[in-house]
This record gives sequence, C-alpha cells and structure tokens, in this order.
Amino acid sequence: MLELPEDQNNEPQPPQSAQASVNFYMPPVPIVTPDEPPGPEAAPSAAGSGSWQSSGAGGSNDRQVNDTPVSTGAAQSGLASPASPGYSQQPEPGYSQPPTYPQFQPPTSPGYAPAPAYGQNTGSAAPAASPNFYAPPKQPVESATTPSYQKGGVVQAVAESILQEMQKAVVGQDEVIEQALAGLFANGHILLEGVPGTAKTLLVRALSACITSETRRIQFTPDMMPSDITGTKIFDQKAMEFIFKPGPIFTGLLLADEINRTPPKTQAALLEAMQESRVTVDGDPYPLPDIFMVFATQNPIEFEGTYPLPEAQLDRFLLKVIITYPELEAERLILRRVHDGFDPNDLAAAGLKPVADTEMILNCRKTIAAVRVEDAMFNYITALVVSTREHRHLVLGAGPRASIALLQVGKALAAMRGRDYLIPDDIKSIAPAVLRHRLLLRPEAEIEGITSDRVITGILDGLEVPR
Repeated sequence: MLELPEDQNNEPQPPQSAQASVNFYMPPVPIVTPDEPPGPEAAPSAAGSGSWQSSGAGGSNDRQVNDTPVSTGAAQSGLASPASPGYSQQPEPGYSQPPTYPQFQPPTSPGYAPAPAYGQNTGSAAPAASPNFYAPPKQPVESATTPSYQKGGVVQAVAESILQEMQKAVVGQDEVIEQALAGLFANGHILLEGVPGTAKTLLVRALSACITSETRRIQFTPDMMPSDITGTKIFDQKAMEFIFKPGPIFTGLLLADEINRTPPKTQAALLEAMQESRVTVDGDPYPLPDIFMVFATQNPIEFEGTYPLPEAQLDRFLLKVIITYPELEAERLILRRVHDGFDPNDLAAAGLKPVADTEMILNCRKTIAAVRVEDAMFNYITALVVSTREHRHLVLGAGPRASIALLQVGKALAAMRGRDYLIPDDIKSIAPAVLRHRLLLRPEAEIEGITSDRVITGILDGLEVPR
C-alpha cells in the first residue's frame, strides 16, 4: 500500500514560486510508461513542500522520459515561458501548492506481469477457466428447422399483413379470409360456396392483389371444352410443326367461377392439375407454377342447368368454405365505403398493394412443415376421421386424404397464430371446412334436417381432447 508523505509538525507550507493561476500556461506533464525503468529513489525536498526531487548524482533535477530530456522542476512547476501572455512569478495571495505524490511502482512479487496496454496483441488468449474472463453468450443461429416463434413469427407476420390489405376490400369475412390463407399456406385448393353477392369473386381478386402471383379467371359455361382450360396444340405453318398454346390454367391463382355450370367432362380437366400440378396434352406433360391454387365458386340455391361436382373431384379440394351474410355493422360499413367511392373493379384505387411474393409464400410453407405435432394429436386426428366412417347418419365417411388435410391445415393455422406446435383447437376450428364436402348423408338424415356440420360438431363434442 502506498504511503503518502507527511508534513513535519503539520506546519503550513510556504507558497511555491509558481502557481496554477488561470493566467498561466500549463504545458502537459509528460507521461511515464510502465516500460520505462524506474529512476533513482526520490526524496522529499528540504523545504518540506511536498514536491519530490531526484537524488541522482550531482543533485540534478533533470531526467529522461521516453528518450526525451525533461526538467523535473519545470515539469512539476508548470511554469510558462516569460514571453507567455500574463506571465507572472508572484503567487496570488492565499495560494498553496497541492502536494504531489510519487509515481506508482508495480509490485515485485514473483510471477507478476503488468497488464498489456489496450489493443496490444499478447499472442495468447485469455484462459477460459479464469474467474475474471468474460465470455459473452452465444447468439442463436437461425436455420431451416428453427421454429416460427424464434424467427419472430414469420408466417404470422405474413398472414397479418395480407389480412390487413384484404380488409380494405372485403368487409366482415375475417374467418373466411383466415381459411383462405390457411389453404394457400397448406398448398391446397378451396371450394367457395355462398349465395350471390357475398364477395366470393372479390375475395379471390383481393387475395391476388396482395401477392405477386399471376391470376386468371374462367367463367364456366355448359358449352366449354377441356381444351379451353388446359390449352391445345396448333400447327405453325412457318415452322411446319405443332406448337403448344397454354390455356388459362397456367397461372398462380385460378378463379373457376361457377364451376358447377360446366359438364363433368370439362370439370375433369382440373383433376390432374389439382392433384399433380401438371397438365398433359397429347401425351406431353407441362408443369404448372410453384404456386398453383384453384378457387372454385358455386351457388347453393340454383340447381337448374347445373352439374354437381362428383365425389372424386370434391375430395380434391382441401377446404370447402361457406360464405354467409355479413353482420349488420359490417353491412353498414360496406354502404359507407360505397358511398365514399369504393369501386370493387378498381382495387388499386382502394389502396391494395402486394405485400408477399412467391418466394415468401414458399418460405412460409417450409416453416409450417417444421411445426411440431405430438403423438396425442395424431391419435386425435385419426379418431375424428374414423368416427365419420362409423356414424349412423352417414353413408360415406372421410378417407385418409381428409386426415392429411386436417394435419396440413392445422399446422398452417398454428403457425399463423404464432405457435410452432399443434393443439386441438386448431383441428376443431378447421374440421368443418375440411370434412363437410367429404361426407355423404343418408336420405333419412337429410329429411330430418341434419347437416354435415351438425354431424362433425357432434363427433368433436364426443371425442376426448388430449391434454
């Protein structure tokens, strides 16, 4: 421990010949680095003023710092040149020179080494086991299998941004929009059913305006042919060969408006495209885009001149979404928007803009594939689907494709809601849309007014929910 010099008899110290007046120029005091060899032992001056002088040979106060001769007395006194402005050797009244202290000398204990200067490379790393060594925590590395919540809810953020844009055009159908997005993320096709004027077509057009994917529309009619959808080969007289002219099915989002108004022969043209994402014309296969989704609409109240979809084609649709009338307040809002100039045929004027591209949708699908599913959830889905095959009001229950659809859409909903694991509520909320078009009621059940949704709700209420 350092010992400070004590003044003898505690007598007041005489003033120094120089003072730290504000009128004086104070040159910087030279810094002695630890690498400099310590000089001769210093001793207090005879005047007892607290200043320290060198006791070297000849009693000189000069020493060398960093290879530069320095006068110790001048350095400690801080005297300026007589030519400096305001120079004066007379101290101010009452001024007392504060004591200075000896330079710190490092200990000489064995094994001691002074710490290197900041930024100096010592050539060796600090020992990891040292109690004074700080190792910052490692930052998590994001990978393809990182859950969505660790990525900041990528799927949830994309879904919310698309929902906010679509709400500028579609009012009072938030649940329908959520199911449409779930079908998009689950890479499936959707059958929209609702009475006229419930925004079925507007829903698809608004979704296409929010993603950078090409969209085409087909208005199905009784005289439509399969080649009008898939395309055909025509003879090029200049090239003297047949070339393929793609049909409107080669797009990202396909709106099949009033699909039940065309004959089954034309409806069947969509089967290969919906199941295998390709079209075969004259034996040559043509692949469809990475994002290919069919939105088919139909009217449930008009059956004259229509062709109901067969069960095999209904099973190709991932979801059957029922669009009902909007609530009273939502319909008032629709009127206000129309009064303010909203035009459903000009969605750009309504402020809709693309917020997701094809690559973003594909990345969301990869994230959804990594959603965790426990064994209890597999058992819950299987029990639900098997119960439809044994129900007394059903002639035909759901098949294994329905089980796969429940799993895929449930995982998509879990990711859209900010989770990386599947829970029973995800299955319960989407089960009617997945199963209602895959069940065939008995005639006596239809006479009693029993619907597919009522059967599904009864089965869900009777199943044991996994904990």
